[in-house]
Order: sequence, then structure tokens, then C-alpha cells
Amino acid sequence: MIWIIAVVACLASLLTLISGFGLGTILMPVFGLFFPLPVAVALTGIVHLLNNIFKLSLLGTKASREMVFRFGIPSVLGGLAGALLLGYLDQLKPLFSYKMGDGLYHVSPLGFVISIVMIFFALMEIVPALKALNFTRRFLTAGGLLSGFFGGLSGHQGALRSAFLVNAGLSKESYIATGVVIACMVDLTRLPVYFNRFIGENLWDQWHVLLAATLSAFAGAWIGNRFMKKITLEAVQKLTAVMIIAIAVLLGMGIR
Repeated sequence: MIWIIAVVACLASLLTLISGFGLGTILMPVFGLFFPLPVAVALTGIVHLLNNIFKLSLLGTKASREMVFRFGIPSVLGGLAGALLLGYLDQLKPLFSYKMGDGLYHVSPLGFVISIVMIFFALMEIVPALKALNFTRRFLTAGGLLSGFFGGLSGHQGALRSAFLVNAGLSKESYIATGVVIACMVDLTRLPVYFNRFIGENLWDQWHVLLAATLSAFAGAWIGNRFMKKITLEAVQKLTAVMIIAIAVLLGMGIR
């Protein structure tokens, strides 16, 4: 298991540089195949935070204070709400169960919701109409709440954040740095809510999995930055989206 996660973390981090997908979007489904979904979201959140702290050390001073305040504060509130909803959905009974072959599978409310969110955000990266979504500055507060909410619920915050910040009048460097700062703010808000899950399930024993995933993500980012052009490759993007959607369907069906 640990080697699978390490390899995927490395590839996921590398793919973020050439496919447009965020690290969490690719990594969370893989964690979801080995851990309960709330734990998968939490583990991904830690890797995501550590990766962003590294970026923050390089870009943080170029972030827009105005956007961090106008968009980041609502994002924190939305992230808290999403994290609390994650815990609530995890306590609910399965929607239904079914047999397939010799197996009995349970479709949980959380698994169903997470799978729908995963599919939507995968499509958001490849469907032209969804990729073209952007909003004016007057929607910044609502956008912060919305992107933060999905960040807390499933870790999917980058695509919506970009849709709202793209028209904020920021330079390329400031746009990237502002996104990193806001992502860290949301991560630092949602992770404490998740930590009770770790303690309850003794998953701190899985520190080696977390360490392997984090170091592999760093390695993937370094390899991609060193040897690959930072461009979007349509074929890679579509293949990644198909893989994410396939895993989302399996998780939604209770198959793992």
C-alpha cells in the first residue's frame, strides 16, 4: 500500500504542473481506496498543506493582502463549515446496500456526496464551458465561502478559487502567491477538525504513509519543474480526468 501511495503522490504532484489538476484532486481518490473517506480527505489535506507551505516560502511575499482578506477570510469560514459537514455525513447510516457477485456493498451518504464532488471538479478541468467560468470582483465574498466549503468537505478548492480570482486584477506572480496563501489558510482551518478522526482511529500509526506521500509529492514537483515544460497537455488532462471519475464512481458505489 505505502509504495502505491508514494508513487501516486509523486505522479500526482508532477501532473499538477502539466495537467491543471491540483495535488489534492488526484491524491485524495487514491487515499480513498485504502482509508475511510474522512481520513483520506484529512491525509490529503496534510500533504496539501505541507506542499503549500513549501510554495509559501518562495512566493508568500507577493500575495495580495486585499484578496487574502476579501477572499481568504470567507474561505476560512467556508472551510470550517465544509469540514464539519464531512464529519456529520460520516455518521449517517448507508443510503442502501446491494450485492454484486459474492460481495455486499454499502453506499454511504458521504461516499455518494464525495463522488459527485470529485466528478464535478474533474469535469470542470476538461469541459470547455466549465473551464471558462469566471466571476467579477463583486462575487469575491461568495466565491470565498463556496471554494472554502468544498475545500473543507473534500479538499477541492483550487478550481473554484481560480474562477473567482482570475478577474481580480492580479499579476501572474501575485495570483499564484495569493492562491497559495488562501489554500494554506483553509488547510489550517480544516485540519484541526479532522484531527479527531486520526485520534479516534489510531491513524497516527500511519505516519510513515503520510511521510512517504509528502516526500514523494515534493519529489514529483521537483522532477516536473526540472525536466518538464509547465504547459497543459490536453491528452494528459483528459486521461487524468477519466481516472478520477472512474475512482469516484467506485467510491460512490461503496467499492474499494
